[in-house]
Amino acid sequence: MNSSLQLGPLFPLWLALAVVCNLLTFKDKLNSLMAMRLRRKHKIQSNAEEDVDDSASSTLLDLPDLPIDIILSKLSPQTLAVAASVCKELREKCSADHMWQPHVQGKWGAIAGDSAFEEWKHNCKGLTNSHVNPSRSEDPSPPCKSRIIWPLSCMWSPWEKSPAYLPQKMDGISNAYMKWYATLETGTYWFSAQIYNREHGHAGFLLSCYDAELCYDRQTDTFKARYPPHGSCSPFLEEGISWDRVRKPPVSTTAHELYRSFSLKDLRPDDHIEVQWRRNKRFPYGWWYGVVGHLTVCDKDSRYCNCHLDDMVWLEFNQYPPESRWRRTGLQRNMHTEKGDDTEGFYAGVRKLSLDEASSWMRMWPTEPLE
Repeated sequence: MNSSLQLGPLFPLWLALAVVCNLLTFKDKLNSLMAMRLRRKHKIQSNAEEDVDDSASSTLLDLPDLPIDIILSKLSPQTLAVAASVCKELREKCSADHMWQPHVQGKWGAIAGDSAFEEWKHNCKGLTNSHVNPSRSEDPSPPCKSRIIWPLSCMWSPWEKSPAYLPQKMDGISNAYMKWYATLETGTYWFSAQIYNREHGHAGFLLSCYDAELCYDRQTDTFKARYPPHGSCSPFLEEGISWDRVRKPPVSTTAHELYRSFSLKDLRPDDHIEVQWRRNKRFPYGWWYGVVGHLTVCDKDSRYCNCHLDDMVWLEFNQYPPESRWRRTGLQRNMHTEKGDDTEGFYAGVRKLSLDEASSWMRMWPTEPLE
């Protein structure tokens, strides 16, 4: 019994020691687990920071060429011009002809044709040969930085000041469409075009279209026109011309040349046409709107009409009253010559119009018949 009393307290002491050892072991494992979780969390944060740094150091130029071209093609002309001044690499991309040709065609294509563009390039080459040293080429663009601040919006207009339009090479014009757009936008160049209803819609020129030299006025979003002298009259300057009164010349014939008509044999009644007309031999031709009429003996029934087989084609100008001497005239289908006199003027070449061209004329139809 004494021995049992002596051994009794040893068992609880052993049990207590075992519990303490287990607790210490669990604490070590817990500390190890916490340390592992902290290291993993720190690693994740470090990777995230590295990803942020990598994304912050990437630039637009790190993209392939196709995505860059797609992005740049969505920019407005003003923003594209600003982007071209960021660095040399972007200037080469932003000033490329394939970037600016759609902008030129979209805004100026209907009034400034290929002939005006070629004439401007010819003038630029002449100025280059006279004033620019082709062996000297300066690049004002700053070197491309590792991080580019991309202009999301145009805070200023690059057209406020006239850029340098003169090309740097004698054998051609680099970035021609960008410079051509800037030239037209700033109004520093007079280009050839045609004006509907010249001289502010003067009654003597209604439903006519005359050659002129134009320049754009950005302040009023209109055009100025210089008309060549008519006879003894001095050149006339007209301002405030709206966009809908301007068109590019449909043919290459000048205002003093007879247009060679190749559609006279194909003209039928009710076709829309333009005909060259001038007051006398000293005046330039203007294009006047009209329609093809019927013969006087025709009942105008399309089922039995043979007017298109006659040697004479009759042109009608329905903006004039029936009794007017300007209402109707006839031309020989097989003769490409000028017809008329100093009393009624001289008629020359005839153009058959498309529906779009005819609709442009109809928008300007006078509210009352002309006298």
